[in-house]
Amino acid sequence: MENHPQENHCAEQVTRDSVDRHVAQWSKELAWMDPVKEAIYVRLAKLARHASQARRDALDSDGLRHWQYKVLLTLRRHGPPYTASPSELADRLGLTRGALSARLAPLEEAGLIGRTHESADRRRVLVRLTDAGYAAFEQHAAAEEADEVALLAALTAEEQRTLADLLRKLVVAAESGPDGLAPRRSRSAES
Repeated sequence: MENHPQENHCAEQVTRDSVDRHVAQWSKELAWMDPVKEAIYVRLAKLARHASQARRDALDSDGLRHWQYKVLLTLRRHGPPYTASPSELADRLGLTRGALSARLAPLEEAGLIGRTHESADRRRVLVRLTDAGYAAFEQHAAAEEADEVALLAALTAEEQRTLADLLRKLVVAAESGPDGLAPRRSRSAES
Protein backbone atom coordinates (compact mmCIF):
# COMPACT_ATOMS: atom_id res chain seq x y z
CA MET A 1 0.00 0.00 0.00
CA GLU A 2 1.33 3.40 -0.99
CA ASN A 3 1.86 5.88 1.84
CA HIS A 4 0.65 9.44 1.21
CA PRO A 5 1.85 11.61 4.12
CA GLN A 6 -0.91 14.17 3.67
CA GLU A 7 -3.59 11.47 3.83
CA ASN A 8 -2.16 9.12 6.46
CA HIS A 9 -0.74 11.50 9.01
CA CYS A 10 -2.80 9.95 11.80
CA ALA A 11 -4.64 6.73 12.51
CA GLU A 12 -8.13 8.18 12.17
CA GLN A 13 -10.02 8.29 8.89
CA VAL A 14 -9.37 11.60 7.14
CA THR A 15 -12.20 13.30 5.28
CA ARG A 16 -11.04 14.37 1.85
CA ASP A 17 -11.54 17.96 0.73
CA SER A 18 -11.22 19.96 -2.49
CA VAL A 19 -7.51 20.38 -1.83
CA ASP A 20 -6.99 16.62 -1.92
CA ARG A 21 -8.52 16.60 -5.41
CA HIS A 22 -6.36 19.58 -6.42
CA VAL A 23 -3.18 17.88 -5.19
CA ALA A 24 -4.08 14.55 -6.80
CA GLN A 25 -4.68 16.23 -10.15
CA TRP A 26 -1.49 18.29 -10.09
CA SER A 27 0.61 15.39 -8.81
CA LYS A 28 -0.12 13.63 -12.10
CA GLU A 29 1.04 16.65 -14.08
CA LEU A 30 3.94 17.88 -11.97
CA ALA A 31 6.18 15.04 -10.85
CA TRP A 32 8.47 17.51 -9.06
CA MET A 33 5.67 18.95 -6.89
CA ASP A 34 5.77 18.15 -3.18
CA PRO A 35 2.15 17.12 -2.44
CA VAL A 36 2.38 17.90 1.28
CA LYS A 37 3.77 21.40 0.65
CA GLU A 38 1.09 22.01 -1.98
CA ALA A 39 -1.67 20.84 0.37
CA ILE A 40 -0.41 23.13 3.14
CA TYR A 41 -0.18 26.23 0.95
CA VAL A 42 -3.51 25.70 -0.80
CA ARG A 43 -5.28 25.06 2.50
CA LEU A 44 -3.71 28.17 4.06
CA ALA A 45 -4.84 30.20 1.03
CA LYS A 46 -8.39 28.80 1.23
CA LEU A 47 -8.60 29.54 4.95
CA ALA A 48 -7.27 33.07 4.43
CA ARG A 49 -9.92 33.69 1.76
CA HIS A 50 -12.59 32.22 4.05
CA ALA A 51 -11.51 34.47 6.95
CA SER A 52 -11.42 37.55 4.69
CA GLN A 53 -14.87 36.84 3.32
CA ALA A 54 -16.28 36.19 6.80
CA ARG A 55 -14.87 39.56 7.93
CA ARG A 56 -16.36 41.34 4.92
CA ASP A 57 -19.73 39.68 5.56
CA ALA A 58 -19.65 40.66 9.24
CA LEU A 59 -18.74 44.25 8.35
CA ASP A 60 -21.53 44.40 5.77
CA SER A 61 -24.06 43.16 8.32
CA ASP A 62 -22.79 45.74 10.84
CA GLY A 63 -23.00 48.54 8.26
CA LEU A 64 -19.30 49.32 8.62
CA ARG A 65 -16.73 49.64 5.91
CA HIS A 66 -13.33 48.03 6.38
CA TRP A 67 -11.51 51.36 6.74
CA GLN A 68 -14.04 52.52 9.34
CA TYR A 69 -13.53 49.38 11.37
CA LYS A 70 -9.74 49.82 11.16
CA VAL A 71 -10.00 53.29 12.71
CA LEU A 72 -12.26 51.98 15.50
CA LEU A 73 -9.95 49.00 16.06
CA THR A 74 -6.88 51.24 16.26
CA LEU A 75 -8.51 53.51 18.84
CA ARG A 76 -9.75 50.50 20.82
CA ARG A 77 -6.32 48.86 20.72
CA HIS A 78 -4.90 52.05 22.23
CA GLY A 79 -6.68 51.22 25.48
CA PRO A 80 -8.61 53.53 27.80
CA PRO A 81 -9.47 56.34 27.30
CA TYR A 82 -9.42 55.21 23.62
CA THR A 83 -7.89 58.41 22.29
CA ALA A 84 -5.03 59.20 19.97
CA SER A 85 -3.70 62.19 18.13
CA PRO A 86 -4.44 62.31 14.40
CA SER A 87 -0.72 61.88 13.67
CA GLU A 88 -0.57 58.73 15.86
CA LEU A 89 -3.64 57.32 14.10
CA ALA A 90 -2.27 58.13 10.67
CA ASP A 91 1.04 56.43 11.50
CA ARG A 92 -0.62 53.32 12.92
CA LEU A 93 -2.96 53.06 9.93
CA GLY A 94 -0.24 53.80 7.38
CA LEU A 95 -2.07 56.86 6.06
CA THR A 96 -1.16 60.43 5.26
CA ARG A 97 -2.63 63.08 7.56
CA GLY A 98 -4.89 64.24 4.71
CA ALA A 99 -6.19 60.71 4.00
CA LEU A 100 -6.88 60.20 7.70
CA SER A 101 -8.75 63.50 7.95
CA ALA A 102 -11.01 62.44 5.07
CA ARG A 103 -11.76 59.19 6.91
CA LEU A 104 -12.44 60.79 10.27
CA ALA A 105 -15.15 63.17 9.06
CA PRO A 106 -17.76 60.47 8.19
CA LEU A 107 -16.98 58.58 11.41
CA GLU A 108 -17.53 61.75 13.40
CA GLU A 109 -20.77 62.48 11.55
CA ALA A 110 -21.94 58.94 12.38
CA GLY A 111 -21.14 59.55 16.05
CA LEU A 112 -18.53 56.77 16.19
CA ILE A 113 -15.62 59.06 17.04
CA GLY A 114 -15.25 62.55 18.41
CA ARG A 115 -12.52 65.12 18.02
CA THR A 116 -11.64 67.24 21.02
CA HIS A 117 -8.95 69.73 21.89
CA GLU A 118 -6.51 69.09 24.69
CA SER A 119 -7.17 71.35 27.64
CA ALA A 120 -3.51 72.37 28.00
CA ASP A 121 -2.90 73.10 24.32
CA ARG A 122 -6.00 74.05 22.34
CA ARG A 123 -4.09 73.56 19.07
CA ARG A 124 -3.64 69.86 19.77
CA VAL A 125 -6.56 67.66 18.68
CA LEU A 126 -7.38 64.23 20.06
CA VAL A 127 -9.56 61.64 18.36
CA ARG A 128 -11.60 59.57 20.78
CA LEU A 129 -13.80 56.54 20.45
CA THR A 130 -17.36 57.45 21.47
CA ASP A 131 -19.70 55.12 23.32
CA ALA A 132 -21.40 54.40 19.97
CA GLY A 133 -18.03 53.68 18.35
CA TYR A 134 -17.11 51.40 21.24
CA ALA A 135 -20.42 49.54 20.84
CA ALA A 136 -19.97 49.25 17.05
CA PHE A 137 -16.49 47.81 17.55
CA GLU A 138 -17.75 45.36 20.20
CA GLN A 139 -20.63 44.21 17.99
CA HIS A 140 -18.34 43.55 15.06
CA ALA A 141 -15.61 41.91 17.15
CA ALA A 142 -18.21 39.60 18.75
CA ALA A 143 -19.53 38.57 15.32
CA GLU A 144 -15.98 37.87 14.13
CA GLU A 145 -15.28 35.88 17.29
CA ALA A 146 -18.38 33.74 16.78
CA ASP A 147 -17.36 32.95 13.18
CA GLU A 148 -13.82 32.05 14.24
CA VAL A 149 -14.99 29.88 17.16
CA ALA A 150 -17.42 28.06 14.85
CA LEU A 151 -14.67 27.25 12.35
CA LEU A 152 -12.19 26.14 15.01
CA ALA A 153 -14.82 23.90 16.64
CA ALA A 154 -13.74 21.26 14.10
CA LEU A 155 -10.57 20.87 16.21
CA THR A 156 -10.16 19.77 19.81
CA ALA A 157 -8.62 22.24 22.27
CA GLU A 158 -5.33 20.31 22.05
CA GLU A 159 -5.40 20.39 18.24
CA GLN A 160 -6.06 24.14 18.34
CA ARG A 161 -3.01 24.67 20.59
CA THR A 162 -0.89 22.47 18.31
CA LEU A 163 -2.06 24.36 15.22
CA ALA A 164 -1.34 27.71 16.90
CA ASP A 165 2.17 26.53 17.81
CA LEU A 166 2.87 25.24 14.29
CA LEU A 167 1.57 28.43 12.70
CA ARG A 168 3.75 30.47 15.08
CA LYS A 169 6.80 28.64 13.70
CA LEU A 170 5.76 29.57 10.16
CA VAL A 171 5.11 33.20 11.10
CA VAL A 172 8.50 33.46 12.81
CA ALA A 173 10.13 32.03 9.67
CA ALA A 174 8.19 34.42 7.44
CA GLU A 175 8.99 37.43 9.63
CA SER A 176 12.70 36.71 9.68
CA GLY A 177 13.90 37.36 6.18
CA PRO A 178 17.31 36.51 4.73
CA ASP A 179 20.14 36.63 7.24
CA GLY A 180 17.63 36.82 10.08
CA LEU A 181 16.51 40.33 9.16
CA ALA A 182 12.78 40.93 9.40
CA PRO A 183 11.33 42.10 6.09
CA ARG A 184 9.47 45.38 5.90
CA ARG A 185 5.95 44.90 7.23
CA SER A 186 2.98 45.82 5.15
CA ARG A 187 0.58 48.42 6.49
CA SER A 188 -2.16 45.80 6.81
CA ALA A 189 -0.01 43.53 8.99
CA GLU A 190 -1.21 45.26 12.17
CA SER A 191 -4.84 44.21 11.84
